[in-house]
Amino acid sequence: MKKYLFIFLALPTALFAQKKVPITKKKLVVAKTTSAKNNEAAKPADGFIIKGNIKGLADGTSVQMLNGSTGAAEQTVVSQKGKFSFTGKLSSPDFKLIGINGQPPFITIFADNSEINITAQKDALEAAEIKGSSSQEDFVAFTKVAKPYEELLAGKGRYDVKYMDEAASTLENFVSAHKASFIAPLAIFRSNQITGDYAKLEEMYNALAEPVKKTAMANFIAQQVEENKKAAYGQKVADFSQADTAGKEISLASFKGKYVLVDFWASWCGPCRAENPNVVNTYTKFKNKNFTVLGVSLDRTKQPWLDAITADGLEWTHVSDLQFWNNAIAKQFGIQSIPQNLLLDPDGKLVGKNLRGAALEYKLTKLLKDNVVKNGW
Repeated sequence: MKKYLFIFLALPTALFAQKKVPITKKKLVVAKTTSAKNNEAAKPADGFIIKGNIKGLADGTSVQMLNGSTGAAEQTVVSQKGKFSFTGKLSSPDFKLIGINGQPPFITIFADNSEINITAQKDALEAAEIKGSSSQEDFVAFTKVAKPYEELLAGKGRYDVKYMDEAASTLENFVSAHKASFIAPLAIFRSNQITGDYAKLEEMYNALAEPVKKTAMANFIAQQVEENKKAAYGQKVADFSQADTAGKEISLASFKGKYVLVDFWASWCGPCRAENPNVVNTYTKFKNKNFTVLGVSLDRTKQPWLDAITADGLEWTHVSDLQFWNNAIAKQFGIQSIPQNLLLDPDGKLVGKNLRGAALEYKLTKLLKDNVVKNGW
């Protein structure tokens, strides 16, 4: 199963994916529990204490602190007069999510080993005031610079190249100025959402201070770097073939000379269907500019696949062996979550990956512009 950091899914500007779920028995997460009388706990030596005061919270309400990397409940307390507290020790600053009954909306804290104070209203947790953590101050600083691009990072809307250049440059500048900040990996992740530039991703990761590279978020970025090396980013991908909707074998090689988006999806995948309008818009804009799409479906039965193609207006070539997660092409590229995509250049080289929303249009515009200059198109 592809490992995503929970925090990337919990924050508002995250992208969601349908994941392959292995048939295994889930482990029970046992949370630590304290009573209301322990809510005035003292800060442990070299550790943290998070003190909360949520107005309007009824006595005895369960409040949970979740691990920002896994989403697992770490501690559970009950409130008294709206107050509660959590204590612990961190090896490095990390995200913690505070939720009433462990449910969203969450109060997001970038915690370190200090005293952190939260003041909030029960019905406005997203507006919580958080003080005491220098790491939280870095998170607030990042949030401010990213705010103008919130919808872009959420994959909403369509934006011009100038705006997306500005967004990418802003985030890269933040990373450059905060190489020793534990929030920098999040800024790197967001920047890559826009550019899909894995050479730049590696460059920014390599520039991080060594203590930052040891964190869960930085490890996630490192995994992305290694995965894309394995995916032969910048190199020609191996050919494949599969049957189209009429049963005719279609090879990747038959698209040589065009930019091709190999789009992994399925009729049963909600996030895929939500992304399809973006792919349609991009296809419509670039189909006469040396670009096409090859849809690879992870469906199990033919009719729902065909119905989804018609319903979503997907006018490009589609293939599938109807083998669900065992689809041969998906296995060739190690696909374990969808939607995912690979962007290939006219020579069949991998030049982009997992480009969604406006990011795909941005990447194509850049590539086509470069080719106009290079080849005089």
